[in-house]
Amino acid sequence: MTDQTSTETKTMRKLKRSRVLQVSSLMATASFSLAACGSPQRTAAPEPEPAQVYTSLEECRAANDITDAECDAAQAEAQKQAEATAPRYASQSVCEEQWGASQCQPHQGSGGSFFTPLLTGFIIGQMLDGGRYRGGGPMYRDRDGQYSNGYGGGYAYRDYRTGKILTNGREHGDVARQAPSRVQSRTTVVSRGGFGGGGRGYGG
Repeated sequence: MTDQTSTETKTMRKLKRSRVLQVSSLMATASFSLAACGSPQRTAAPEPEPAQVYTSLEECRAANDITDAECDAAQAEAQKQAEATAPRYASQSVCEEQWGASQCQPHQGSGGSFFTPLLTGFIIGQMLDGGRYRGGGPMYRDRDGQYSNGYGGGYAYRDYRTGKILTNGREHGDVARQAPSRVQSRTTVVSRGGFGGGGRGYGG
């Protein structure tokens, strides 16, 4: 083999190796791009939105977290919401099975009489514009002494770092949608999962 032939052979091998490297690099880049474009973007689940719970107007005022006027407004808003969305029961006995003795009140509506649990607390959620506060909805205490939004959600819990009673404010936003349009009998309450013991909320 002549020197010229040897030199040409080495040159061809270098060119072939260079092309292989270029193709491999392009394939790796394309695979990375496709993976980045094709794979769904995973976003972290939003943290629950904490909201302060007060079991009475006096407790809200004594806490001095907000002004007395804001406490009054929050309770009034909770009362207004309760009139529209509180669980309704066909009889006092059915209501008290869920909420305890002497914890239900009678009402007279266009469709007849019914009973609802007593309003025993309200929540206040903090807004983002300058730290102002807004009413966050009614709370009811069940037969186990736990506070909730009345529809199996929004349970209150004690934050032991601060000593405050909190709840997930987002679970109170769908109460109007969850509220049944009809007065509940014992059969419908059981079918909705009622009359079960609690165990995960804050009891006062």
